[in-house]
Amino acid sequence: MLLTAAAVLPGNSSPAQTASADEATDRELIAAVKAALQKAVTFMSDTVAVRGGYVYQVSLDLKKRRGEGDATATEIWVQPPGTPAVGEALLDAFAATKDPLHLQAAMNAAEALLFGQLESGGWTDRIDFDPAGKNTDRYRDGRGKAKGRNYSTLDDDKSQSAIRFLIRLDQLLNFENTRIHEAVSFALESLLKAQFANGGFPQGWQQPVEPGTIVNASFPDYDWKTEGRFKNYWDFETLNDGLTGTVARTLQLAHTTYADNRYRQALEQLGDFLIRAQLPEPQPAWAQQYNHQLQPIWARRFEPPAVAGFESEDAIQTLMFIAENTGDPKYLQPIPAALAWIRRSLLPDGRLARFYELRTNRPLYFIRESYELTYDDSQLPTHYSFRANTRSEKLQKRLEQLQSGPLTPPPGRSSDLRSLRRDAAEILQELDSQGRWISDGKGRIIRDVSDRDNAGLWIESAVFSKRVSRLAEFLQAAENRR
Repeated sequence: MLLTAAAVLPGNSSPAQTASADEATDRELIAAVKAALQKAVTFMSDTVAVRGGYVYQVSLDLKKRRGEGDATATEIWVQPPGTPAVGEALLDAFAATKDPLHLQAAMNAAEALLFGQLESGGWTDRIDFDPAGKNTDRYRDGRGKAKGRNYSTLDDDKSQSAIRFLIRLDQLLNFENTRIHEAVSFALESLLKAQFANGGFPQGWQQPVEPGTIVNASFPDYDWKTEGRFKNYWDFETLNDGLTGTVARTLQLAHTTYADNRYRQALEQLGDFLIRAQLPEPQPAWAQQYNHQLQPIWARRFEPPAVAGFESEDAIQTLMFIAENTGDPKYLQPIPAALAWIRRSLLPDGRLARFYELRTNRPLYFIRESYELTYDDSQLPTHYSFRANTRSEKLQKRLEQLQSGPLTPPPGRSSDLRSLRRDAAEILQELDSQGRWISDGKGRIIRDVSDRDNAGLWIESAVFSKRVSRLAEFLQAAENRR
């Protein structure tokens, strides 16, 4: 039975009548949600998955598969919202229902990740099950290519997301599944060995990193526009694409799960790195990419040595996360000056540029065709975000809470049961008879496909994961009320 959104919203009635109606509605909605989860998970795991793993999008006719690029019939994606993200949603579904179907699908996703774990301990963006595949790498189990890549990457939350999913599964299985426990232990050991002595991390690694030196960040004393380019910039300290935040979350989860103080120490060292990596006035914020002397350097041709807006906000958020979880206020000390820099650096439209010129603080852009540096934003490349909305107001509010109250993590997100009912009913209406949430490839649900061909219609892992987790959240809240 699928309920309409109106059916879960009682009209004018007494509190007692409303409570009774809510309980009756919840009983029906709980049953419908559990049935829908079974149908959706069965379709994804039996029809969409490849050996338990997932890409970003699969066309409705199942002929096209895409990750960050096109995927072959034997490839799955690690980078979110690929296999680890789907796996976490499956664990949410199992936690809410105790249905073994969801646990088995999560186990299958884990097995897919274990197949593609690299000899260096982490993961790259994708896994290819074809031994002769173009993107087959040097997998630990020996089924990859002997001359394939062995580069474990922290870019875009790839290795981190796989580790966090496997940690959750390992704990759920009481650490008794030897294969999963050994794989996540090896991944975490490799992550610790990828941390520099100054607490920073590279974009990735093939072997344990050299410790390096411990210095404070400074502006380069050379012509950064033409010098300071490193072919292997990925081997140096980086903050690109939220790396420090996702690594911090992974280390904290490892510490709380395994009670191993090495992960807490690594988290604290990461916080120490962020303190060191903050540039001096007049730009007390952070760069996207550094050399070992903690001077900003070039990464890709559209990522210059500069103060980076997005990465600076991520550094602030990460410092607050580390302060919350360690109880040490020193990690808050760099934040006020950084927030002040953000406020005075906002663009006329209130957004934050991705890059600001060293010392002058002028926003930097690139010309679309030639990739020449410019102060003009009229001909930007379209593949990269050079401006973004700022999170500074939320960050300032959280800082004030931490400065005036206990240094503890904020309470988990709590959703009103009424809104959860509404969302659950809406999500059920979006699910088709085969157990599919059909979308336009951009996350927007397409309900009526009867008068359309398959072109432009997709089954998206992100859509599936968000809806499964939201349904699981409703079940948990409804069960807790009973």
